[in-house]
Amino acid sequence: MKICCVACFKENLNKDTIALNKKLLGKNIEKYYCLDCLAGFLNVTVDELLEKIEEFKEEGCELFK
Repeated sequence: MKICCVACFKENLNKDTIALNKKLLGKNIEKYYCLDCLAGFLNVTVDELLEKIEEFKEEGCELFK
């Protein structure tokens, strides 16, 4: 199943991007943002989101396995 960004329609979002959407927006969401659009939506930088991905992985978050 191809998952596309709801805002810009970028295709094939990677598993870390999908996991980050679920972690920040809710596990039951059905529409996802690419990192660029998610950063804009949350008013943060892409680099900050990438740092959060690494933090969540280090914490052992199940969504990022």
